[in-house]
Amino acid sequence: MHHFILPLLLASSAGLASGTRGHYSVDLGSWTDTAPIAIAPRQEHSTVAVNHSSIAIIGGIVPPSITTDLVQVYDIHSNQWRSLPPIPKALNHPNVAAVDGKIYVLGGLAETANSTWGAVSNCWVLDLTGDATSWRALAPLPAGEVRGSAAIGIHSHIIYLAGGMSVLVLQQGGEQGSVDTVSAFDTLSEKWVTLPEAAKHLPAPRDHVGGAVVGDTFYVLGGRDHGQTNVRDTVFSLELRTMGKGGWKTKSGRMPTARGGVAAAAVGTKVYTFGGEGNPAPGSNGVFNQTEAYDTETDTWERLAPMELPRHGTSAAAIGGRVYIPGGGIVQGGAPVNHSDVFWPVKKRY
Repeated sequence: MHHFILPLLLASSAGLASGTRGHYSVDLGSWTDTAPIAIAPRQEHSTVAVNHSSIAIIGGIVPPSITTDLVQVYDIHSNQWRSLPPIPKALNHPNVAAVDGKIYVLGGLAETANSTWGAVSNCWVLDLTGDATSWRALAPLPAGEVRGSAAIGIHSHIIYLAGGMSVLVLQQGGEQGSVDTVSAFDTLSEKWVTLPEAAKHLPAPRDHVGGAVVGDTFYVLGGRDHGQTNVRDTVFSLELRTMGKGGWKTKSGRMPTARGGVAAAAVGTKVYTFGGEGNPAPGSNGVFNQTEAYDTETDTWERLAPMELPRHGTSAAAIGGRVYIPGGGIVQGGAPVNHSDVFWPVKKRY
C-alpha cells in the first residue's frame, strides 16, 4: 500500500485514551472512555454494531496517511479488541452495514495515482454467524453509483446508501466530488434494487454525512458539499414504505451546528450527532466538539454534553441505549487517534 500526506497534519495520538475522563451532568448525557483501538490509531473508517455486545471498525486511515484493510472488533463486556480477517482491498471511507450477523462492505475510496483517493465498486460480505474466516465477493455497485463516504441506513433486510464522495484529491483545493446518489442493496437476494425516481437522489449532494433509520424513516444529517469547509446543517428524510410517493423531504429542524465529518447513531426516536470538521473558530484545529440530538417526533434539536476529545472522520454505533465512538481525527484533514469512548444519553423518567 502507498501512502500520501493529507493537506493538514496527520499525527498519531496513541495513549490519549489511557485514563477515564470527567463526566458531565446526567441531564446532558455523560461520557466514559473505553479501551483504545488496538494496533494503530484510525480515522475515516466505518463502525457497526455486529451484535448486542460488540462493535466492528472497518478500513480507514492509519498513520502516516496509509489506507488500511484492518478489521477489528471491540467487545463491550471484556473491554478488549480483537482482529477479524482484513477486507480484500484497503479502503478508506468505506460504506459498511451489519445485518443479521453479517458485515457488508459496499464500496469506498481507495488509493490511486497522483495523491488521489478514488471510489471503487467492490462489495463483500463477512458472515460472523459462520467461521468468519474470509470475505465473499458480492455484486459491485452499479455504474454511476460508485462512491465512498455515504450515509448508511438499514430497514428490514435492505441497506440504503445516500450521498457520498466519488473522488478526493489530497492537496489544498483539490477536487472533492460530492454526490446526491441514493442506492439500495437487498441482503436476502444479494442484488442491487432499483429505487423509485423520487428516491434516487438527495435534495442536494452530501458527503461525510450522518445517517440513521428511525422507524420507517431514513434520516440524512449535516455533511458537506464539495469541500471540507462547505458544511451544511440540513436534515433530509425519506419514508421508506412510501418512498415512491413523496420522495426526499427537507425538514424544518436544522442542525444547530453545521458540520461535515460527523458521526451519527439512533437511540429510540432520537438521532445523536457527534463532532465533525469545518470549524472556523480559533483554537479549534478545525474540529467540532458538539453533541446534538435530533428528535424525530418533534423535528427539534437539543445540545448535549460535548465530546471530551473533539474528533472528526469517525463513526458511531448504538448498543443498549449507548453510543460507541472509536477513533477519529483531532485536526481538520487528519491526525488519527486510538481514543475510543461511549456516550450515555439521558434516560427517560417516568
